[in-house]
Amino acid sequence: MTVDRTGHRAAAAPTYDVVVAGGGPAGAAAALALGRAGRSVLLADAATGPPPVGEALPAAARVLLHDLAAQDVLDERHHLPCYANLSVWGSDDLAAQDSILDPHGHGWHLDRGRFDRELRERARLLGTDVAERTTVRPADRSGDGTWTVELRGPRGRRTVRCRWLVDATGRRAGLATAAGARRVVHDRLVALCLTLPPATAPAPDASTLVEAEPDGWWYTALLPAGHRLLARYTDADLPGVRAGGTGLRTDVARTRHTGARVSAHPWPAVAVRRAPAHTVRLDAVHGDGWVAAGDAAAAFDPLSSQGILTALYTGMRAGQAIHDHLGGDRTALTHYAAELDTITATHLRNRRTFYGLEHRWPRHAFWRRRHTTGPANPAVGRPNTRPDPISPTGVPA
Repeated sequence: MTVDRTGHRAAAAPTYDVVVAGGGPAGAAAALALGRAGRSVLLADAATGPPPVGEALPAAARVLLHDLAAQDVLDERHHLPCYANLSVWGSDDLAAQDSILDPHGHGWHLDRGRFDRELRERARLLGTDVAERTTVRPADRSGDGTWTVELRGPRGRRTVRCRWLVDATGRRAGLATAAGARRVVHDRLVALCLTLPPATAPAPDASTLVEAEPDGWWYTALLPAGHRLLARYTDADLPGVRAGGTGLRTDVARTRHTGARVSAHPWPAVAVRRAPAHTVRLDAVHGDGWVAAGDAAAAFDPLSSQGILTALYTGMRAGQAIHDHLGGDRTALTHYAAELDTITATHLRNRRTFYGLEHRWPRHAFWRRRHTTGPANPAVGRPNTRPDPISPTGVPA
């Protein structure tokens, strides 16, 4: 018990091993890993900003979800199987990657809101306290290393204490940057996104489609409820960014393949949503009493189609590293940071390779920038001697 200024006794603030800020895939994976290790966890999901839509999950995620004891969150009642990825890249020909060649099977087009909620529910079943629509504000750190954290949500403001913090707040990395970490930004990529109503005629299939254009590239895919996501990726300073719904409709009609798929859907009378899609990495992914995971630690070009997969993996590994650190392993967080270095270096190298395959518009600023990018900064990540190939099957950031 503590005593307030009036002399009345007040209940002591609840104490956790870890408070996780961010209820997306990275935060939920961290909570699941910590919960399975027997740690007490509070997972706070702020639920701010527009809800994510239309994200794809590669088949390899089945392995991670199994390791997190959450493999049952994927089912065909709510998530749409994706059996092929199509691309128009480097030539006018349509190329295909069929899931039959993938040892893990097919991928998925997610009902992203349901996916995130079910991951949080799995964490809750392991004993995690889940605070919905709640933000985390570290208020103080005591001499013994314990954080005092203010939670702001439907229940008003309340205080808890914890031994460690996980920043899974997304690209803004609110906790990590407040602690002094700096964001290292590699490009100016943005996404212009629009969700189209269900088609008036049956869709040809549920394949993803990526199509390069002079000032960037297009992505389209069906969503589980029959809607279609359309996204244009370009640099923030290029003219295409200023196009509204009318401009986007005019530009997509000029494409050879994307326009044909979009034309079967009614065009909605809603604003085009702009979202950041640049590659960014924190210069330090852990510090005194905190660690970053998911997009807060490193967010990659959506061309890789690895966003949620990376979030799940880094969330799981961040949770494991904290558990090991609290158990006395003083190398655990260093090893986690080294993994992020390798993942980042591999992504940057593969990104250069795949953008280098498109050579039809060498004088356009978007492609010239990507063809003249130098080697990855060794301070950002150590090269991996065995590059892991990535396919040009982008998903919205």
